[in-house]
Amino acid sequence: MEAIDYTALLAERSRQVEASGVRQIFELSKTLPDPIDLSIGQPDFDVPEPIKAAACAAIVAGRNGYTLTQGMGELRERLRAEVQRRFPDQKREVLVTSGTSGGLFLAMLALVNPGDEVVTTDPYFVAYPNHVALVGGRMVLVDTYPDFRLDPQRLEAAITPRTKVVVFSTPANPTGVTIDAEAARQIVEITLRRRIIIVSDEIYRGFCYDHPPISPAQFGDNVLVVEGFGKTYGMTGWRLGWVHGPPQLVEEMAKLQQFTYVCAPSMVQWAALTALDTDMSALVQTYRRKRDLMVEGLRDCYELVVPQGAFYLFPRAPGGDATAFVQQAIRQQLLIIPGRVFSRKDTHFRLSYAAPDAVLQRGLTVLRRLAGVGS
Repeated sequence: MEAIDYTALLAERSRQVEASGVRQIFELSKTLPDPIDLSIGQPDFDVPEPIKAAACAAIVAGRNGYTLTQGMGELRERLRAEVQRRFPDQKREVLVTSGTSGGLFLAMLALVNPGDEVVTTDPYFVAYPNHVALVGGRMVLVDTYPDFRLDPQRLEAAITPRTKVVVFSTPANPTGVTIDAEAARQIVEITLRRRIIIVSDEIYRGFCYDHPPISPAQFGDNVLVVEGFGKTYGMTGWRLGWVHGPPQLVEEMAKLQQFTYVCAPSMVQWAALTALDTDMSALVQTYRRKRDLMVEGLRDCYELVVPQGAFYLFPRAPGGDATAFVQQAIRQQLLIIPGRVFSRKDTHFRLSYAAPDAVLQRGLTVLRRLAGVGS
């Protein structure tokens, strides 16, 4: 019997999705004997012990079944209180999701029809174009080089009658840039006038170093905010996110979650109650120090924008060919990500400083050597 060509049976949507360049580097790290891994956007600290204990206690207590699709009541009430404190003049509903990526994808499922346009920045988080492709939408990019700030006028110029959603992250992955209040206010005004939803990806909200976090939701109720526990508490593998925004939209997302993710992991939801009472400020200050260490170590030999949040730098590659530069770095055991993974350009590279200081120092030595500085 002739073998089946399974690739011929694949749905067209699956052909639109590209394998993550970040994951390719992650797999490469497993093959190197002693890599200097500055590639993966994952905290290098462990989940705090009280949060671990809460998850274990939930398992032992038999809290292992499904929760409500929307999330268990105790957690949703805590999150609602937080939203009410931050946005006292708005009516916003809350949904607990299977990770921040789960929330982002549910938003695209709920909002984007085939042919609709979704506007985002270039550079962008790697999931955005793939989520848009999976729902049949069209991604429209707004160039933010060289300072990586989303200019409201450029955004407005990119909007067409087919535009349904504007999505961006703040603090941003891969650049670490945060939106400022005036730009956020103008962007909200533009999108309200054009009847467009903003999806604000604020997974790195807990990592803002130079000013308090700013959300476009402060300036209007047409903003769906996507947040999460994974980065802030070092529990990325636990897959717990949450969204808040217009009730009609959040209710529709909950309906879609019921038939996709069903619900977020139950024991992790119980642990999240403890996480909300856990002070992470000391670790955030540690990451600010790591940011400063890397900026000071590179600013004399690389063109870079100082990030205000997250835990990434996005320097320009010497010579402007990031893929070639990353290949040189890998030959010296240094793992970083070429800009083409996050952009239509390949002039910059992303490094994560979510790593022990000793690893960061080794990385600085290689990067300075590649730039022709030092031994």
